[in-house]
Amino acid sequence: MADPKIKRVLMSVTDKTGIVEFARALSEEFGAEIISTGGTAKVIAEAGISVTPIDEVTQFPEMMDGRVKTLHPRVHGGLLAKRDNDSHMAQAADHGIEMIDMVVVNLYAFQKTVDSGADFGTCIENIDIGGPSMLRSAAKNFASVTVVTDPSDYDDILAEMREMGGSTSYDRRQKLAYRVFSLTAAYDGAISRWMCEQLSGGADDFAPAVELGLTKKQDLRYGENPHQAAAFYTLDDYPNADTTLAHAQQLQGKELSYNNYLDLDAAWAAVREFQDPACVIVKHLTPCGVCVDENVTEAYKRAHECDPISAYGGVMAFNREVTGELVAAIFDNKQFVEAIAAPSFDESALEMYSSKPNCRLMATGGVNVPGEAVEYRSVEGGLLAQVSDSVAEGVDVFEVAGEVQPTPEQMEELLFAWRAVKSVKSNAIVIAKDKASVGAGGGQPNRVNSARIAVEQAGEKARGAVAASDAFFPFRDGFDVLADAGVVAVIEPGGSIRDEEVIQAANEKGVALVFTGHRHFRH
Repeated sequence: MADPKIKRVLMSVTDKTGIVEFARALSEEFGAEIISTGGTAKVIAEAGISVTPIDEVTQFPEMMDGRVKTLHPRVHGGLLAKRDNDSHMAQAADHGIEMIDMVVVNLYAFQKTVDSGADFGTCIENIDIGGPSMLRSAAKNFASVTVVTDPSDYDDILAEMREMGGSTSYDRRQKLAYRVFSLTAAYDGAISRWMCEQLSGGADDFAPAVELGLTKKQDLRYGENPHQAAAFYTLDDYPNADTTLAHAQQLQGKELSYNNYLDLDAAWAAVREFQDPACVIVKHLTPCGVCVDENVTEAYKRAHECDPISAYGGVMAFNREVTGELVAAIFDNKQFVEAIAAPSFDESALEMYSSKPNCRLMATGGVNVPGEAVEYRSVEGGLLAQVSDSVAEGVDVFEVAGEVQPTPEQMEELLFAWRAVKSVKSNAIVIAKDKASVGAGGGQPNRVNSARIAVEQAGEKARGAVAASDAFFPFRDGFDVLADAGVVAVIEPGGSIRDEEVIQAANEKGVALVFTGHRHFRH
């Protein structure tokens, strides 16, 4: 079948960007009849373009506050009829159904309505019914119908119509149809998730079925290893998405790799834990330098000092703007950096980094506050889901478990260490001094080995320092390793059957011991 000429176009859009210009070109250049609904028809008519109201086609008025307007055989028959099927065309003629060759529809902004905090009734009214129905009918019959959902496609479609004498190509129609079914699936998924939330008792009440709205952002050069293909997808309705790493703007540098994304995610999640200016350096998913200071440049310098060998070739994240002064400090250290994530980069920083064009600079536009989002991890054949680890913490909720009372300064240090250890793989131990990590051990099968690694890395800096353990000490041996190295205060969740043994060790060695009541295990 030859590519059909576009003679009748049905338009009904929420996003009216470019719709007047598109309608004018279709009408004046190609002689297409424009059919439209409600507000869209008004905008087109006010621009002086001839438009046929939808009720003239259906012979029914728009009714029930616009809930019913396009759900009619003269609309869907005109979309679904197979043009090369004599029976279909005869039935259409018998019932006065004219063909519709193009549908231009985008949907009620349901997710934006939800995100705005609108009440239940308003959200319900922003569930589009007619729009998805028209899109699906048109997409099913893409052999004959061009279906358009995105204003950014208008110019390309017009250019192709000019080349093809008023038609679009089969390949374009098929690709546009695929995008429709992806769009409507994501749209219905968003409604399903929202409705489930209305019925549930809270964020920890998981739905019996979950529709994940995913959009491919880019193909990656490869996965963890060069022989593995990979791609990166964004979650369509993730909370505070505008300031997440997934939606960060890449200002320069090579394409991000699979491993870059993993490392940057670890660094960005860690640096968000701090209110004061902070720097986190990550290598192979492990923080090798964490520091807060009065300004971000000093935070970087001291974070780099934590483990300069591991910092080389890592990624970094900052919770403040990257400045030229900060970049100068990075250059002074001759530190090779794969990628940097920060809310923004000033002009001097960008100019200086232009001399190192391979370094990826990612501007998030802000620091998103961790909320109770659901996070997913894949296992073979399935997904694990959990509410993200976003416990609100402060020294006022901690319990001093031993006889030694930590000083106010030590409590602040302990709180820093507790936030830092959250990003280290379990079993995790972090030794900190002056709000900088000086030793870290993690990813070990037992906690005492993690303590030994942290102590070895800290060296003499362990004396007078504090330490955090992401989970309780199952025996006193790990605690003893820290205390014997000179650590003066330790923070841990508590809750072991041998807590009294650990408390006794703290009392014997004159070390302050603080229980948080919850852990930060990170597998």
